[in-house]
Amino acid sequence: MEHLSLIIGVVVVTALVFDFTNGFHDTANAMATTISTGALKPKTAVAMSAVLNLVGAFLSVEVAKTISGGIIDEGSGIRPEVIFAGLVGAIVWNLLTWLAGLPSSSSHALFGGLVGATLVSVGWGGVHMDAIAMKILIPAVAAPLVAGMAAAFATRLTYRLGARRSASQTARGYRAGQITSGALVSLAHGTNDAQKTMGVITLALIAGGSLAPDSDPPTWVIVSAALAIALGTYLGGWRIIRTMGKGLTDIQPPQGFSAQTSSATVILASSHLGFALSTTQVCSGSIMGSGLGRKGGVVRWGTAGRMVAAWGLTLPGAGLIAGASAFLADRGDWGVVTVAVLGIAACATIWAASRRNRVDHANVNDVDPATGLALTADEAVEPVTIPTPRTTSGPASQATV
Repeated sequence: MEHLSLIIGVVVVTALVFDFTNGFHDTANAMATTISTGALKPKTAVAMSAVLNLVGAFLSVEVAKTISGGIIDEGSGIRPEVIFAGLVGAIVWNLLTWLAGLPSSSSHALFGGLVGATLVSVGWGGVHMDAIAMKILIPAVAAPLVAGMAAAFATRLTYRLGARRSASQTARGYRAGQITSGALVSLAHGTNDAQKTMGVITLALIAGGSLAPDSDPPTWVIVSAALAIALGTYLGGWRIIRTMGKGLTDIQPPQGFSAQTSSATVILASSHLGFALSTTQVCSGSIMGSGLGRKGGVVRWGTAGRMVAAWGLTLPGAGLIAGASAFLADRGDWGVVTVAVLGIAACATIWAASRRNRVDHANVNDVDPATGLALTADEAVEPVTIPTPRTTSGPASQATV
């Protein structure tokens, strides 16, 4: 019994670590456009987003129920070790895509991790494929398209309504609109993404016999998940904020307002229906739609293509990592310890790699002066020192470019 309690404790801690990575991975969803247009200062924006993510986590438990009893069969012999392996797969994938600055789906990383670990440990009988299709795969395709079309229409309408007014006349209104819509997206994100961790912890408690099947998340689970995602959000996933705010299109305040309003509407509607969709895909689709909706707008299709490729790889990628972790975890205590050590080592390696090309609140809005779009990692260059011509008045000097 003590051994089982220890494993459940490890799963709970790991789930909260995932929730933390979900927070900083998805900060861009709510605040990328607000930051890129200057409506709010970067640190102020992420602080506001963190508070509203915290509040949003308490508004509903419908998505948590989908996770705890929808995609994984609670009665199929799922053990806490399997859930632990799934979480490790999700965390590692989240950090890999964060390092690359790609706004992949934390939600799909979690789903892929849970499904991959379950398939290896239990088999196909442990997974509700119909629920995965209806509540994950179909929304994954439909949500960004719907959000994109809504944002394109809203952008065209916004520009048309403001056509007779000067930019100085509309600047204050758009700034207030962006702050309001960004706050709404943050609130919506809390109602959707924080609940996924609640659902995983609830699933672990059910698997360990601490809760009855079909139970709602206990209060302490809701509070801890809300705090973890809020803390992660406050730290800010600056790499992904740069990609979404400057890398997809040159966002102007009317576009930012339209994109965020469209995103919030889609996310809140899906949370009410219990669809555990990817808020990242919704917000990315809205940003691309806002680029298409503005006359003369530019969408950086190379960045968009890399991002969509990451979306497609997230479910199988996280699933493969989780499946390998489940294979080791099934070997016994030494396997669980090995998975934990390898997971920590992978996270430390990714963090160390991120320090070589650091992105934070001070340089998150840096752009290529030729295009006005964010510099990607492979486009960034180190300063090069070259000599200037020697003059008669003294020794040669140097210039940095």
